[in-house]
Amino acid sequence: MMNNKYIAAGAMGATLLGFGQAALATNGDQLFGVTAIQRSMAGAVVAAPPDSATVMTNPAGLAELGMKEVRFDLGFGVLNPTRTVNSSESDSNYYLIPAGAVGFNVDDRLYLGMGMGGLSGMGVDFSDVAPAAGNQAFVTTKQFYKIAPGFGYKVSDKLSVGAALNIDYQSLAMHNGLIGAAGLSLPQNQVYGYGMTAGLIYHVNDKVQIGASWVSKQNMGEFKWNTNSGEYRMTMDGPQQFVLGAAFKPTPGLLIEADIKRIQFSEVLGSVPLIHAAGTPGPASLDFGWDDQTVYMIGVQKEIDPKTTLRFGFNYGKSPIGPEDVKSNIGSLAVTEKHFTLGLTRQISQKVSGTLSYVRAFHNEVTSTDGTTKIGLEQNVANVQISYAF
Repeated sequence: MMNNKYIAAGAMGATLLGFGQAALATNGDQLFGVTAIQRSMAGAVVAAPPDSATVMTNPAGLAELGMKEVRFDLGFGVLNPTRTVNSSESDSNYYLIPAGAVGFNVDDRLYLGMGMGGLSGMGVDFSDVAPAAGNQAFVTTKQFYKIAPGFGYKVSDKLSVGAALNIDYQSLAMHNGLIGAAGLSLPQNQVYGYGMTAGLIYHVNDKVQIGASWVSKQNMGEFKWNTNSGEYRMTMDGPQQFVLGAAFKPTPGLLIEADIKRIQFSEVLGSVPLIHAAGTPGPASLDFGWDDQTVYMIGVQKEIDPKTTLRFGFNYGKSPIGPEDVKSNIGSLAVTEKHFTLGLTRQISQKVSGTLSYVRAFHNEVTSTDGTTKIGLEQNVANVQISYAF
């Protein structure tokens, strides 16, 4: 039987990595896009933002959208992840992903906006994860939403700046049949938190522009669960992130953007205290051991004709979970590294357009140092978006 410290950490890790009940198209547990357009560019949108959801990724982009009065971007996605621990495959393999944003032109210099969508997370439903059969289920759910009211300001024709407040909501529940005679069940509970996003965009010339954004650590409240075994408490913050990107427009109708992102996972998913009374099931801390992650993104946008735009991209980030930490992340499954993205936008009328996108997160596995435990994940994500701009 596995060490209880590893078991508890793995079970809890499964809850801490997603939106709804499963990981989205992610780097580690962080989304690389909110809308269908952003995901079709593989998340490379910091320098040349394509829609009003830029308020969540680089608020300065609100001043770069060219809207006369207002822009709405609403949509949803369907996620199909395949998650495995050794020979066990998680159930519940389809999830709905809503998102939306709006931007307003106040006076051609000041722009206001607000967006809402998933920030990070995961959940699993394993009937059995250990070598012996029976009473070894992991069933977890987590939701982490972010609401971001913000502004963009056009300082000059070359420079735009912006910032947004992050209002966070996180809920969490976990059942682990491996801990104690009756297992450990933490009922669904919720906390709130806050942070901020800030960014800028600078036009070098008519063909080149650069962008940068910073997402602060998301400071979350403390979870408190009352169980038959006693009270459990834990705080899970979101990682600080830095993004730098450059966009190039070599010819009319063609845009190429490349971004690099640094996600500081080690600050929030290194070792997390789990506070509970002595003698109750569970370790004193959940030692996930996540490494910081550097993500490379490239997206291409090509206007096929006046009404049709094609996008595709590639996103790569090395798994923050290494072989030495697999047993501390049983069920976490945030190990995808390579993502291919594709999208198509069609102008429906002068003000309305529709977008379809597809993300393929290629299968990746990480095996523990001793070779006894293997976790794997691959994903398919389809998104629909309707945009209104005037």
